Amino acid sequence: MLDRVAITLEMIKFQHTVFALPFALLAAFTVAGGIPPLMKLAWILVAMVGARSAAMAFNRLVDAPIDAANPRTASRAIPAGLVSRSFVAFFTIVSIALFVFACWKLNRLALILAGPTLVVLLGYSFTKRFTSLSHLVLGLALGIAPIGAAVAIEGVFNLKVLPLSASVMLWTAGFDILYSMQDLDFDRSKGLFSLPSRLGGERAFLLARIFHLLALAGFVSFGLLFGFGAIYWVGIAAAAGLLLWQHSIVSPKDISRIDAAFFTANGILAAVVFLCGAADLIMRGR
Repeated sequence: MLDRVAITLEMIKFQHTVFALPFALLAAFTVAGGIPPLMKLAWILVAMVGARSAAMAFNRLVDAPIDAANPRTASRAIPAGLVSRSFVAFFTIVSIALFVFACWKLNRLALILAGPTLVVLLGYSFTKRFTSLSHLVLGLALGIAPIGAAVAIEGVFNLKVLPLSASVMLWTAGFDILYSMQDLDFDRSKGLFSLPSRLGGERAFLLARIFHLLALAGFVSFGLLFGFGAIYWVGIAAAAGLLLWQHSIVSPKDISRIDAAFFTANGILAAVVFLCGAADLIMRGR
């Protein structure tokens, strides 16, 4: 059982929870005006882990036939026979239950929103079969996190958090466009939808850059709405630099460094924005 759990966690890239979690925590710290109650933070963490684990495991389950046909992904756990479909289905159900339970522990509105959230998280797995806008749906799945964390803390919608959620959505869609360049030819051969397969590499890269510029504008709007100080703006400047570096090391003709752009740059970006935002809030609260 432990071996299968370990294989499943590797399959869903559990460590990549770092992409959305820092922005959820930033929203929680922001609406709380500093460090939120520790129990709230703990249940937000549980909800985030459950939600992402359910979404990724379900995606691997649904996409197993596609992964098996794609040389790049044929070695993933399900196509390679390292873990069974039934076990991944069980893992998905447990993760969903964990997410719903955490929402119940947080507050009534969080529990009410658990259902619609799961529709987005699980529904994303089917979008590549019928729309090239699947990247934005993935972005929405991650962009829900800041709104959800704010609801977890306050129990109500806080519209001032929307720019942060929009930024996360556009940031995610932008780097997912770049990442999907690896499968451009495969997607076209199998009739799958992605913006690179529909628009071509050059125009897809341009759109990714536009999405990332808009994401930066959203981070700026969020900072202005909540009156952040210098430390936050240092974080946003660092985020801009990381996005610029990300786009400088990959191009439509050379995606050999896509892992560095996708995993390294974006993981650091999320962590830096949260740490700078949290530090700014804590310093102002003293």
